Amino acid sequence: MPAQKDRPRKPSEETPPEATEAAGEKPKSALDEVMSQAERAYAAYMDAERQVAKAYHENEMQVAKAYKRAEAQSHRSYEATVAQALKDREQAMDRAAKSREALMAKAEEAYRAAVEVATNASDAALADAARVRDENVEKAWKIRDETIEQAWQIYSKIAR
Repeated sequence: MPAQKDRPRKPSEETPPEATEAAGEKPKSALDEVMSQAERAYAAYMDAERQVAKAYHENEMQVAKAYKRAEAQSHRSYEATVAQALKDREQAMDRAAKSREALMAKAEEAYRAAVEVATNASDAALADAARVRDENVEKAWKIRDETIEQAWQIYSKIAR
């Protein structure tokens, strides 16, 4: 094959038989014409093969870019989900802490109220016990005084 096999000839580059005769060359034979067509076909085939390889390469690059975009989107989505989950957890913990504080305040208030009720009940029971004791002591003194008075009356009657 001639040295120009990588570059296909254009129909305008072909030399018509009249031009070759006028230039003093022999007209091309049918074999030369077939060889020329084969060379052009081979050159067109090689060009098409390069174009196919280029298209495959461009497609591969586009697929790689699409993959990287999808990967980046997936990463952003993951990061957003993690951030939202952490935010939700923090909010839930804040609500739980506030609820705990409120319940502890209620429990403390209930404890104070129970202590106050118990103290008041104890004070009332002590006051009642002291009153009953004082009444009983007073009754005992009264009975003692009455008993001594009766004893003196009996003794005075006897002693007379």
